[in-house]
Amino acid sequence: MYHTLSVTDTFRDIGNAILSFRSLADVLDVLLVAFVIYSVIKLIRETRAIQLAKGVILLLIVYAAVYLLNMEVSSYMFSLLFSNILLVLVVIFSPEIRHALESVGRSSVSNFSILNFKHGDEIQRQEMYADMINAVTKACADMSDKKIGALLVFERESILGEIIDTGTLIDAAISPEMIGNIFYPKAPLHDGAAIVRNARLCAAGCILPLTKNTEISSELGTRHRAALGLSEQSDALVIVVSEETGAISAAEKGRLRRSLSSGDLRELLTQTFMKPETDEDNRLKKWLKGHKHEKNAPEKKD
Repeated sequence: MYHTLSVTDTFRDIGNAILSFRSLADVLDVLLVAFVIYSVIKLIRETRAIQLAKGVILLLIVYAAVYLLNMEVSSYMFSLLFSNILLVLVVIFSPEIRHALESVGRSSVSNFSILNFKHGDEIQRQEMYADMINAVTKACADMSDKKIGALLVFERESILGEIIDTGTLIDAAISPEMIGNIFYPKAPLHDGAAIVRNARLCAAGCILPLTKNTEISSELGTRHRAALGLSEQSDALVIVVSEETGAISAAEKGRLRRSLSSGDLRELLTQTFMKPETDEDNRLKKWLKGHKHEKNAPEKKD
């Protein structure tokens, strides 16, 4: 009888909670909370914060056991810890919180194509990035064959000003020869990373943060660890050419793809930086080329 009443009361409470939604604000409130919880879970799963979360859950379980067993000294220690749990979580998860805030900051209304009317600038940008992809692919293939170590960072939405300040400013167009000269073993800037911003070589000889992940393979050298470290703290794409094996690798979002061929590298760069052309873009490109041709054509004399 008691069980039946409890179930009935539970369903009644659920029904009352549903009926309590009297405005659109309540619905939006629930959706916002659900989105925040989903985002937190997704953030934890995609970073090393999952291990920290497991540790916090374990502490909660121990605290519950200590409290039930009435262990006064241990209960006092845990109560001090969990009384400042918000501050503790902020300190522990500070890199993940920073990453989440940067992700929110990268979401801007300017990314919506409906607000982008600069088709001519977009076509010019696509051509510029196509030249960059060709130059980087050729340079990395050459350095891979010669086993010349290289570290190329491609800035995206996360601004890498602090990293750029550690190196030497260049601001030059990208070419296979330029990249080869930077990473030539006897060149003064070959040990650091080269930063690519807006399809141009921005700086070289830059210092990257090393990864704190202790689970990566011990055979990975400093370049690979630096590539992973920066990819964990930003949305940058980092390309590594191994000096020992000549293998090409790519680090992104804290993950390392190894043993890429030049074709794999070209495909990765294309997917990252080249927006697929729509029919409207193709028509506009043809119109611009035709308009340019008509403008440069000699005038006919009557």
